[in-house]
Amino acid sequence: MTDYVLVHGAWGSVRAYDRLAAELRAAGHRVVVAALTGLGTRAAELSPAIDLSRHVADVVEQIEEAGFDRFVLVGHSYGGMVVTGVATRLGARIDTLVYIDAFLPEDGQSLWDITGEFEHRHYINAQRDTPGLVAPLPGVTGTGVGRHPLLTLIQPVHFTGEEAKVGRRIYVFAESWQPTPFAGFHARVAADPAWEVHRADATHNVMGDQPEQLLALMLAQAA
Repeated sequence: MTDYVLVHGAWGSVRAYDRLAAELRAAGHRVVVAALTGLGTRAAELSPAIDLSRHVADVVEQIEEAGFDRFVLVGHSYGGMVVTGVATRLGARIDTLVYIDAFLPEDGQSLWDITGEFEHRHYINAQRDTPGLVAPLPGVTGTGVGRHPLLTLIQPVHFTGEEAKVGRRIYVFAESWQPTPFAGFHARVAADPAWEVHRADATHNVMGDQPEQLLALMLAQAA
């Protein structure tokens, strides 16, 4: 049995992982789909005061509540910022860290730092009527989609040395979504022998477009 912790993206909800979580549980594994403060099932807690540290703490708290010792940690999109933050606290307990078409910050970087003019314009303009709460990007729809706290997008991750203790690192790049903000991260890790890199014939919604490929990759971490 392997323990898995799944973290969704911005404006999202735990529903993004419904199929993957169910299939992992059916295979005999334990799964936590992290519920982030102010998003999805916790939308009633939404506040402009929520920052990246709060979402990192959410995941750490749910890992401890589940009683997981060692685990596979997975982040999609903005979830890459969150799982990187978790790794700075629990890196020695992470067997595999998986980024699914996700942002991959370096030390001292925020999501703002690693996105471009299009995203910056949206982050500012889409929270003018609700200061501190950013409306979804165009095309981001689905169950549980709502506004996202601006502070989570501008607070940086700071490395502690703990993140270097992660056992294995995997990046899944969705090659059918163009233009994509993730090409640079894919290129960076593809040139690094410390990383295992996979390409998915998928849009950004890898979980929905390539569920079999993703499940096989997750199950391989239990071997």
